[in-house]
Amino acid sequence: MTIEIDRSFSTDLQTLVVAGRARLDASHAVERLWALDHRLWKDNPTDITNRLGWLAIVEYMKDRAGELQSFATSAKKRGIQDVVLLGMGGSSLGPEVFRTTFGSSRGFPRVWVLDSTVPGWVQQVTQAIDPARSLFILASKSGGTIEVMSLFSHFWEYVHRTPGHQGGSQFVAITDPGTGLEKLAAEHQFWRIFTNPPDIGGRYSVLSYFGLVPAALMGVDVARLLTRAATMSKACRIQSSLEQNPGADLGATMASLAQAGRDKMTLIASPQIAAFGLWVEQLLAESTGKEGTGLIPVAHEPIVAPAAYGSDRLFIYLRLKGDQNRPLDLQVAKLARQGHPVLTLSLKDRYDVAGEFFRWEVATALAGHLLGIHPFDQPNVQESKNNTARVLETLQSTGRLPKQATSTAVQAASQLKQQCRPGAYVAILAYTTPSSKVEQGIRMLRKALVSHHHVTTTAGYGPRYLHSTGQLHKGGPKSGIFLQLVDRMTPDLGIPGKPFTFRTLAQAQAAGDIQALQAHEQQAIVLPLGKNPIATIQALTKSLSPRTPARRPAKSRRTRKK
Repeated sequence: MTIEIDRSFSTDLQTLVVAGRARLDASHAVERLWALDHRLWKDNPTDITNRLGWLAIVEYMKDRAGELQSFATSAKKRGIQDVVLLGMGGSSLGPEVFRTTFGSSRGFPRVWVLDSTVPGWVQQVTQAIDPARSLFILASKSGGTIEVMSLFSHFWEYVHRTPGHQGGSQFVAITDPGTGLEKLAAEHQFWRIFTNPPDIGGRYSVLSYFGLVPAALMGVDVARLLTRAATMSKACRIQSSLEQNPGADLGATMASLAQAGRDKMTLIASPQIAAFGLWVEQLLAESTGKEGTGLIPVAHEPIVAPAAYGSDRLFIYLRLKGDQNRPLDLQVAKLARQGHPVLTLSLKDRYDVAGEFFRWEVATALAGHLLGIHPFDQPNVQESKNNTARVLETLQSTGRLPKQATSTAVQAASQLKQQCRPGAYVAILAYTTPSSKVEQGIRMLRKALVSHHHVTTTAGYGPRYLHSTGQLHKGGPKSGIFLQLVDRMTPDLGIPGKPFTFRTLAQAQAAGDIQALQAHEQQAIVLPLGKNPIATIQALTKSLSPRTPARRPAKSRRTRKK
């Protein structure tokens, strides 16, 4: 198999990549990775030796591909129309890539990925499904994720209020052995419990049950996915010529350029595989964003004029053969002509995403070695969770959420202008319900920041980002500027059995994250979106854009009557 890579780098940058590969070679990094040698990263094996199961997961799941196919066929025969996956971070973003890349095959149920506590988003999915003909997947490695458990309470009650429901047989669990979720699933007589190998971290779990159960249910050929992943796995074992090892080459490229100041990994992807960038975001951010360093992943950022970008970027173009690539090809060619480093990774069809999952996992692990960090823990993620719990305790004891400083659109624009500087990135953290108008508003906001203020931008929906880029925000480079957009979240939605609602939970998560950012002396701005979220985002964007002087109207020339 030939794995196509095209590189448009200056001689200086190519020299850095060669040096990075030489460092991996000198430390026998590939050999030690496959030997599961924890000392490749840290002397202490904590959260390393018990997180390397992803290296063997492809062969493990190959033996279970038939089981998954039979399960999907059974769901189809039962007349399941919708599958709703309740998960966060690594448990949701892999399935989201499969959902948007493949869609559901004819006769297979629609799949919804719900990774939010914002009530409007929960209600949107609730109203779109027939509860009596739906299957709900609870996906949680730890088995106790507050978002997943809250969503379960909501849908469990919703299903049981519906005539003709089938109770626990409409629910499925994917979790580690011995978790609270495994126990809950048994007590509630779930249809199936998929017990995942426990030595795989959430963000490395896409090729395990966490990613492949939802993929099978939508009619994706799981065996074919695993064959592509196995081919990439074999290529990533190459030790002698690391430029021929796709994972080692990518890892050396990213780490070497990041250490030279190009730490903004800007992903550009063909339309059909655009969601792959969301998965890469959580993999890179949570794995490398610690100890004051990290690879800053940038997904779904609008491409602007090449002159607007600084010298802190590496552009990585995932190009799917046969997709509508012409506009992207032209834009990427312009970037290369202007001297920006561009790495193009070619996929021959959609099933190659499975190989890309594996390539990026190897690359991230080896980049972690070069950066000198531990890529399998997430030391700062718990901070926001603890803060959320404290905020909820305050609510229960006082009856209200703690006050925090907020800004108007004009004030937020002024603060952003003051804080934007070369090498910085603005992280837009949106606690709102997605819609085409919201997406377009955030897109234009990002475009204004890149074009006029020459900073990098990232964007994520809360609380989803807490389980992906949240680690980078607190533990990574001190170059982030954080803009939290919070809508009113009305109407609200109760959580059965809980003393708080979805709105309260989401607001507590937003407040808890701001507290965590401030504890790390990060610059954070909170902008309430008010009654008209779109108008507020547009007002912010307008305030960030340079004012165009009004043109004087041309004098009309009158023809003199003779």
